[in-house]
Formats: sequence, C-alpha cells, structure tokens
Amino acid sequence: MAANDGKSKLSFLPSGSTLHKISALLTLLLLILAFSFTSPAFLTVNNGLTVLLQTSVIGLLAIGMTMVIITGGIDLSVGSVLALAGVVAGLVIKAGVPVIPAMALGIMAGAACGFVNGLVITKMRITPFVATLGMMMIARGIALQLTGAAPISRLGEAFGTLGNGTFFRVVEMQDNGFPKVIFAGVPYPAVLLIIVAIIGAFLLQKRQIGRHIFSVGSNEEAARLSGVNVDRTKIWAYTASGALAGLSGMVLMSRLVTVQPNEGVMYELDAIAASVIGGASLMGGVGSISGSMIGSFIIGVLRNGLNMAGTSAFIQQIIIGIVVIGAVYIDQFRNKK
Repeated sequence: MAANDGKSKLSFLPSGSTLHKISALLTLLLLILAFSFTSPAFLTVNNGLTVLLQTSVIGLLAIGMTMVIITGGIDLSVGSVLALAGVVAGLVIKAGVPVIPAMALGIMAGAACGFVNGLVITKMRITPFVATLGMMMIARGIALQLTGAAPISRLGEAFGTLGNGTFFRVVEMQDNGFPKVIFAGVPYPAVLLIIVAIIGAFLLQKRQIGRHIFSVGSNEEAARLSGVNVDRTKIWAYTASGALAGLSGMVLMSRLVTVQPNEGVMYELDAIAASVIGGASLMGGVGSISGSMIGSFIIGVLRNGLNMAGTSAFIQQIIIGIVVIGAVYIDQFRNKK
C-alpha cells in the first residue's frame, strides 16, 4: 500500500517536458517585465502588436521545425526554402497569375523542397544535417539564379494584404480632415500563426500521424517493429516543414511587398532555437507546438526589447546564441535525469 501511495503521489508531479514549458513561460514573463523597465514604450498595445507581427514568421517556421525535431531530425533548409517560395510566387504573379493561386504555388514549392529532403533522408540514408544543408544551398542558389539576385517589385497592392492587413482596425476622422488610428488592429499573420499552431497541436496530440512522429523520435526501431511506416512519417514531417517555410515566405514577402531572394538567412537557427527553448529535444521524441510558440515569443521579445534598448544586431546574435546553448544544455541535463 505504501508503495502504491508513493506512486500515486508521484503521478501528480509534472513531467520534465511540462516543467521545461513552465520554465520557458516564466522566462518569457521575466523578459517582458525586464524590458518594460528599460523602455516605457515596450508595454504598449502598439508594440505588443508589433511583436506579434514580427514573431509570426519565426513561429510558423518553428511549428514545422518542431515536427522534424520530434522525429529526431533537423531542417537547416527552411530559410532558403522561404526565399525560394517567395521567388516562385513573385515570378508567377509577374507572369499574370492572381495573387492567391500564386501564393499557393509558392507554398507548394516549399512543400516540394521538404518532400525531397524527406526522400533523400529516408531513401538515400543521408543524415538530416547533411541532406538539409544541401537543400539549403540548392534552394538559395535557385532563388538567386531565377532572379539574378535582384528583388522582384511592383507586385500590386493585393500581394501586401496578407502581411500588412489587420482585423478590427479602428480609425477616427479628426476635425482637420486627417484620420487618426485609435487601434492598429490585429495583424493577419498573427491570426494565421494561431490557426496553424492549433492545427499543428491537434495533429500531434490527437491524430495518428502525431503518435507516429513521437514514436519514431522516441525509438525508431521499436516504431518500425510495431507497424509504423517510419519512412512515410519522416517524409510527412519534412514536407510539412517545407510547406510551412513556404507559408512563412508568403507572409514575409507580403510584409515587404517585394520579393527578396536574399531573405531568410539564419532564420533556420531562430526556428531551431524557438523549438529547443520551448522544450523540443534534439534527441527526438519530445516537443510540443505550445512550447515552440513560447520559444518563438521569447526570441521575438528578446529582439524587440534589445532593439528598443538600442542594442546592435551583432550583440543580439550573441545573446540569442547564448540562450540557445543554455536551452540545449538544459535539454541534455533533462535527458540524463
């Protein structure tokens, strides 16, 4: 009875992944509190909306990256795939295709890159690091070759709607005839991020593909012996990561209202950082979309707060690098425990 009572008490204790998620959330709250003292403009509605907008791209990338990391892999190509997807959409729009179908083609181009990653990893038995590193170079090279390394502009106002549109925007006309913005509105990308995060969490937690992703990352051989199609599961995860990189490209290029083939450099590291900070284990088998969202906002708040404090971009990279190393160290310590 005593042993059973001990087990029942221990069952109420939070798991290691839950503790990691709680610590990440506390870190986010502490960052917000700290930056609110360094700049009076930090804790304002407008700045909060700015953080939401800036975090949306990294958040979308982190959702796909989390799925890949849970399988025990890594995707270094998402930044370059983001740029290639934007280039595909921009060139198709220039050819006369409407914006929505053009963006769909851009997302499909991203999914195709992810599908190739999955095939190379599963069929050619090349490690994810090398396979996706190769795709990173290939996708960037194609994007630069197709555009001659020049931006694609004059894509029309409709192209900028996804990245710059808002819900619930309130504008009041003043006596002098000029409009005054009362509430800037909730950015479309932020709403899109929430929708995609909910879908991603549902797939991971409630659907068979999610269970397969976790089982492959926990023990690939055991998953194979239990009937899981390991190759198909990995290909699905990398295709989803590529598609979300393509969607991120649509959001980013739409915000700029110009396609930049050089965009997305180092974004893969931000996505990996967000996933790991949020509790995803680089050993595989552990991770969550909610944790990755917390990690994404930690990265977004860090960048925003440091920018408002006048910190140079180089120092920001150093700080985020230290945060990533700390998160990986905590992950290794958790795995040992």
